[in-house]
Amino acid sequence: MTHPVKRDLLEVLVGQPASDGDGVKLTRVFGGRDAARFDPFLMLDEFGSASAEDYVGGFPSHPHRGFETVTYMLEGRMLHEDHLGNRGLLESGGVQWMTAGRGIIHSEMPQQDHGMMRGFQLWLNLPAAEKMQPASYQDLPASAFVEHSLNGGGQLKLIAGSLELAGSSLTGAVTGKSTDPLYIDLQLQPNEALQLPVPSTHILLNYVYEGDVRVQGELRQATIKAGQLGRFDQGALLELRAGRAGARLLVLAGKPIGEPIAQYGPFVMNSEAEIHQAIQDFQQGTLAS
Repeated sequence: MTHPVKRDLLEVLVGQPASDGDGVKLTRVFGGRDAARFDPFLMLDEFGSASAEDYVGGFPSHPHRGFETVTYMLEGRMLHEDHLGNRGLLESGGVQWMTAGRGIIHSEMPQQDHGMMRGFQLWLNLPAAEKMQPASYQDLPASAFVEHSLNGGGQLKLIAGSLELAGSSLTGAVTGKSTDPLYIDLQLQPNEALQLPVPSTHILLNYVYEGDVRVQGELRQATIKAGQLGRFDQGALLELRAGRAGARLLVLAGKPIGEPIAQYGPFVMNSEAEIHQAIQDFQQGTLAS
Protein backbone atom coordinates (compact mmCIF):
# COMPACT_ATOMS: atom_id res chain seq x y z
CA MET A 1 0.00 0.00 0.00
CA THR A 2 1.32 3.44 -0.90
CA HIS A 3 1.17 6.20 1.69
CA PRO A 4 -0.04 9.76 0.98
CA VAL A 5 2.80 12.14 0.18
CA LYS A 6 3.35 14.65 2.98
CA ARG A 7 3.50 18.30 2.01
CA ASP A 8 6.90 19.99 2.41
CA LEU A 9 7.19 23.66 3.22
CA LEU A 10 8.42 25.67 0.21
CA GLU A 11 8.74 29.10 1.82
CA VAL A 12 7.80 31.18 4.85
CA LEU A 13 6.62 34.78 4.52
CA VAL A 14 6.27 37.38 7.27
CA GLY A 15 3.24 39.66 7.27
CA GLN A 16 3.93 43.39 6.92
CA PRO A 17 2.26 46.32 8.75
CA ALA A 18 -0.17 48.23 6.52
CA SER A 19 -3.30 50.36 6.66
CA ASP A 20 -6.45 50.43 4.56
CA GLY A 21 -9.86 52.05 4.50
CA ASP A 22 -10.01 55.08 6.78
CA GLY A 23 -6.73 54.39 8.55
CA VAL A 24 -7.46 50.87 9.77
CA LYS A 25 -4.21 49.28 10.94
CA LEU A 26 -3.63 45.72 9.78
CA THR A 27 -1.06 43.14 8.78
CA ARG A 28 -0.86 42.31 5.08
CA VAL A 29 0.11 38.66 5.15
CA PHE A 30 0.42 38.48 1.36
CA GLY A 31 -1.03 40.25 -1.66
CA GLY A 32 -0.34 42.73 -4.40
CA ARG A 33 2.73 41.05 -5.90
CA ASP A 34 3.46 37.69 -7.53
CA ALA A 35 -0.25 36.87 -7.47
CA ALA A 36 0.18 33.74 -9.61
CA ARG A 37 2.25 32.19 -6.80
CA PHE A 38 -0.84 32.05 -4.58
CA ASP A 39 -3.45 31.23 -7.27
CA PRO A 40 -6.43 31.18 -6.65
CA PHE A 41 -5.85 33.35 -3.55
CA LEU A 42 -5.06 37.04 -4.02
CA MET A 43 -4.56 38.53 -0.56
CA LEU A 44 -4.82 37.85 3.16
CA ASP A 45 -5.09 40.62 5.75
CA GLU A 46 -5.11 40.19 9.53
CA PHE A 47 -6.58 42.91 11.72
CA GLY A 48 -6.49 42.94 15.48
CA SER A 49 -6.43 45.72 18.05
CA ALA A 50 -8.02 46.71 21.35
CA SER A 51 -7.38 50.40 20.54
CA ALA A 52 -10.40 51.92 18.80
CA GLU A 53 -8.20 54.45 16.99
CA ASP A 54 -6.72 51.53 15.02
CA TYR A 55 -10.07 50.42 13.56
CA VAL A 56 -12.91 52.87 14.26
CA GLY A 57 -12.56 54.58 10.85
CA GLY A 58 -13.57 51.34 9.16
CA PHE A 59 -13.84 50.89 5.43
CA PRO A 60 -16.14 53.54 3.91
CA SER A 61 -17.82 52.91 0.53
CA HIS A 62 -15.49 51.37 -2.02
CA PRO A 63 -15.88 49.25 -5.19
CA HIS A 64 -14.91 45.68 -6.11
CA ARG A 65 -15.08 43.67 -9.32
CA GLY A 66 -13.92 40.22 -10.43
CA PHE A 67 -13.26 38.26 -7.21
CA GLU A 68 -14.58 37.23 -3.79
CA THR A 69 -13.86 38.59 -0.32
CA VAL A 70 -14.11 36.40 2.77
CA THR A 71 -14.25 38.27 6.09
CA TYR A 72 -13.87 36.13 9.21
CA MET A 73 -14.48 37.88 12.51
CA LEU A 74 -12.79 36.39 15.58
CA GLU A 75 -13.89 39.20 17.89
CA GLY A 76 -15.95 42.33 17.35
CA ARG A 77 -18.88 43.62 15.29
CA MET A 78 -18.82 45.02 11.74
CA LEU A 79 -21.75 46.31 9.68
CA HIS A 80 -21.83 45.77 5.92
CA GLU A 81 -23.97 47.92 3.62
CA ASP A 82 -23.97 48.20 -0.19
CA HIS A 83 -25.45 50.29 -3.00
CA LEU A 84 -28.17 47.67 -3.59
CA GLY A 85 -29.59 48.13 -0.09
CA ASN A 86 -28.12 44.94 1.36
CA ARG A 87 -27.20 45.17 5.03
CA GLY A 88 -25.64 42.61 7.36
CA LEU A 89 -24.03 42.57 10.80
CA LEU A 90 -20.90 40.44 11.13
CA GLU A 91 -20.26 39.36 14.74
CA SER A 92 -17.71 37.26 16.62
CA GLY A 93 -17.21 33.86 15.00
CA GLY A 94 -19.14 34.83 11.86
CA VAL A 95 -18.13 34.99 8.22
CA GLN A 96 -19.26 37.09 5.29
CA TRP A 97 -18.53 35.52 1.90
CA MET A 98 -19.04 38.21 -0.74
CA THR A 99 -18.91 37.48 -4.46
CA ALA A 100 -18.25 40.88 -6.05
CA GLY A 101 -18.81 39.54 -9.57
CA ARG A 102 -19.35 42.33 -12.10
CA GLY A 103 -19.37 44.92 -9.36
CA ILE A 104 -20.38 46.03 -5.89
CA ILE A 105 -19.93 49.28 -3.95
CA HIS A 106 -20.04 48.64 -0.24
CA SER A 107 -18.83 49.74 3.18
CA GLU A 108 -17.65 47.79 6.23
CA MET A 109 -17.94 49.83 9.41
CA PRO A 110 -17.21 48.85 13.04
CA GLN A 111 -20.20 48.78 15.39
CA GLN A 112 -18.11 49.44 18.49
CA ASP A 113 -15.94 52.26 19.81
CA HIS A 114 -13.97 50.22 22.35
CA GLY A 115 -12.78 46.68 22.93
CA MET A 116 -11.08 44.14 20.69
CA MET A 117 -11.67 44.01 16.94
CA ARG A 118 -9.95 40.97 15.46
CA GLY A 119 -10.20 38.89 12.31
CA PHE A 120 -9.11 38.26 8.73
CA GLN A 121 -10.04 39.17 5.21
CA LEU A 122 -9.15 36.81 2.38
CA TRP A 123 -9.43 37.65 -1.33
CA LEU A 124 -10.24 34.72 -3.61
CA ASN A 125 -10.05 35.08 -7.39
CA LEU A 126 -12.80 34.11 -9.83
CA PRO A 127 -12.23 32.46 -13.23
CA ALA A 128 -12.92 34.62 -16.29
CA ALA A 129 -16.24 32.88 -16.94
CA GLU A 130 -17.52 33.97 -13.50
CA LYS A 131 -16.10 37.47 -13.13
CA MET A 132 -19.13 39.29 -14.53
CA GLN A 133 -21.83 37.42 -12.59
CA PRO A 134 -24.21 39.43 -10.38
CA ALA A 135 -22.90 40.26 -6.92
CA SER A 136 -24.07 38.05 -4.04
CA TYR A 137 -23.49 37.38 -0.35
CA GLN A 138 -23.48 34.66 2.25
CA ASP A 139 -23.77 36.14 5.76
CA LEU A 140 -22.99 33.28 8.11
CA PRO A 141 -23.20 33.45 11.93
CA ALA A 142 -20.88 31.44 14.17
CA SER A 143 -23.57 28.78 14.56
CA ALA A 144 -23.42 27.97 10.81
CA PHE A 145 -20.03 26.28 11.04
CA VAL A 146 -18.92 22.75 11.80
CA GLU A 147 -16.63 22.58 14.85
CA HIS A 148 -14.89 19.25 15.33
CA SER A 149 -13.10 18.21 18.52
CA LEU A 150 -9.72 16.60 17.83
CA ASN A 151 -8.37 13.56 19.68
CA GLY A 152 -5.54 15.61 21.19
CA GLY A 153 -7.87 18.22 22.68
CA GLY A 154 -7.74 20.77 19.88
CA GLN A 155 -10.60 22.17 17.83
CA LEU A 156 -11.14 22.39 14.06
CA LYS A 157 -13.61 24.90 12.60
CA LEU A 158 -14.46 24.16 8.98
CA ILE A 159 -15.56 27.32 7.18
CA ALA A 160 -15.44 26.14 3.56
CA GLY A 161 -14.96 22.86 1.71
CA SER A 162 -15.17 19.26 2.88
CA LEU A 163 -12.82 17.05 4.84
CA GLU A 164 -12.45 13.37 5.77
CA LEU A 165 -10.88 13.24 9.22
CA ALA A 166 -10.48 10.19 11.48
CA GLY A 167 -13.53 8.49 10.03
CA SER A 168 -15.69 11.64 10.10
CA SER A 169 -17.00 13.37 6.98
CA LEU A 170 -17.10 17.12 7.60
CA THR A 171 -18.71 19.73 5.34
CA GLY A 172 -18.27 23.48 5.72
CA ALA A 173 -20.97 26.11 5.35
CA VAL A 174 -19.55 27.20 1.97
CA THR A 175 -19.26 24.65 -0.85
CA GLY A 176 -19.78 24.42 -4.60
CA LYS A 177 -17.21 27.04 -5.60
CA SER A 178 -15.27 26.43 -8.81
CA THR A 179 -11.96 26.98 -6.98
CA ASP A 180 -13.00 24.33 -4.42
CA PRO A 181 -11.64 26.31 -1.44
CA LEU A 182 -10.81 24.66 1.87
CA TYR A 183 -10.82 27.15 4.77
CA ILE A 184 -10.07 25.86 8.28
CA ASP A 185 -9.51 27.67 11.56
CA LEU A 186 -7.42 25.25 13.60
CA GLN A 187 -6.61 25.35 17.29
CA LEU A 188 -4.04 22.87 18.63
CA GLN A 189 -3.12 22.16 22.23
CA PRO A 190 0.56 22.21 23.35
CA ASN A 191 2.53 19.55 21.44
CA GLU A 192 -0.64 18.22 19.78
CA ALA A 193 -0.07 16.44 16.46
CA LEU A 194 -2.49 16.31 13.53
CA GLN A 195 -2.57 14.86 10.02
CA LEU A 196 -4.91 16.64 7.61
CA PRO A 197 -5.74 15.23 4.18
CA VAL A 198 -5.64 17.92 1.49
CA PRO A 199 -6.39 17.77 -2.27
CA SER A 200 -3.05 17.06 -3.95
CA THR A 201 -3.83 19.40 -6.86
CA HIS A 202 -4.55 22.44 -4.66
CA ILE A 203 -2.25 25.19 -3.46
CA LEU A 204 -1.83 24.98 0.32
CA LEU A 205 -1.15 27.87 2.70
CA ASN A 206 -0.94 27.98 6.50
CA TYR A 207 -1.07 31.22 8.46
CA VAL A 208 -0.13 30.90 12.13
CA TYR A 209 -1.64 33.67 14.26
CA GLU A 210 -0.83 32.30 17.73
CA GLY A 211 1.97 30.01 18.92
CA ASP A 212 3.92 27.94 16.40
CA VAL A 213 3.72 24.65 14.49
CA ARG A 214 6.31 22.22 13.22
CA VAL A 215 5.64 20.82 9.77
CA GLN A 216 6.78 17.26 9.09
CA GLY A 217 7.14 16.99 5.33
CA GLU A 218 8.19 14.14 3.10
CA LEU A 219 11.79 15.42 2.94
CA ARG A 220 12.29 17.84 5.83
CA GLN A 221 10.96 19.45 8.99
CA ALA A 222 10.27 23.17 9.32
CA THR A 223 8.61 25.56 11.79
CA ILE A 224 6.05 28.29 11.16
CA LYS A 225 5.75 30.91 13.91
CA ALA A 226 3.03 33.41 14.79
CA GLY A 227 2.76 36.11 12.14
CA GLN A 228 4.19 33.85 9.43
CA LEU A 229 2.63 32.28 6.34
CA GLY A 230 3.79 28.94 5.01
CA ARG A 231 3.40 27.96 1.34
CA PHE A 232 3.67 24.26 0.53
CA ASP A 233 4.60 22.01 -2.37
CA GLN A 234 2.39 19.23 -3.74
CA GLY A 235 1.15 16.29 -1.69
CA ALA A 236 -1.99 14.80 -0.16
CA LEU A 237 -1.22 15.12 3.56
CA LEU A 238 -0.39 17.99 5.91
CA GLU A 239 1.34 16.84 9.11
CA LEU A 240 1.58 19.36 11.95
CA ARG A 241 2.66 19.43 15.58
CA ALA A 242 2.02 22.44 17.78
CA GLY A 243 4.77 23.95 19.90
CA ARG A 244 4.91 24.08 23.69
CA ALA A 245 2.39 26.93 23.85
CA GLY A 246 -0.06 25.38 21.39
CA ALA A 247 -1.08 27.07 18.14
CA ARG A 248 -3.90 28.73 16.26
CA LEU A 249 -3.71 28.88 12.47
CA LEU A 250 -5.66 29.20 9.26
CA VAL A 251 -5.35 26.35 6.75
CA LEU A 252 -6.20 27.50 3.22
CA ALA A 253 -6.29 25.37 0.08
CA GLY A 254 -7.74 26.03 -3.37
CA LYS A 255 -7.68 24.81 -6.94
CA PRO A 256 -5.51 27.09 -9.10
CA ILE A 257 -7.35 28.89 -11.90
CA GLY A 258 -4.31 29.16 -14.17
CA GLU A 259 -5.45 32.32 -15.99
CA PRO A 260 -3.70 35.70 -16.40
CA ILE A 261 -4.22 38.04 -13.44
CA ALA A 262 -4.56 41.79 -13.96
CA GLN A 263 -5.16 43.79 -10.79
CA TYR A 264 -5.65 47.45 -10.04
CA GLY A 265 -6.60 47.99 -6.41
CA PRO A 266 -10.13 46.62 -5.90
CA PHE A 267 -10.50 45.36 -9.49
CA VAL A 268 -9.15 41.93 -10.50
CA MET A 269 -9.58 40.87 -14.11
CA ASN A 270 -7.66 38.96 -16.81
CA SER A 271 -6.34 41.84 -18.94
CA GLU A 272 -5.39 45.50 -18.72
CA ALA A 273 -8.22 46.32 -21.13
CA GLU A 274 -10.72 44.80 -18.67
CA ILE A 275 -9.18 46.82 -15.84
CA HIS A 276 -9.55 50.04 -17.86
CA GLN A 277 -13.18 49.10 -18.52
CA ALA A 278 -13.80 48.51 -14.81
CA ILE A 279 -12.35 51.94 -13.96
CA GLN A 280 -14.45 53.57 -16.67
CA ASP A 281 -17.59 51.77 -15.49
CA PHE A 282 -16.96 52.91 -11.93
CA GLN A 283 -16.38 56.51 -13.00
CA GLN A 284 -19.56 56.47 -15.08
CA GLY A 285 -21.63 54.84 -12.35
CA THR A 286 -22.25 51.60 -14.27
CA LEU A 287 -19.84 49.25 -12.44
CA ALA A 288 -22.57 47.23 -10.83
CA SER A 289 -25.51 47.90 -13.12
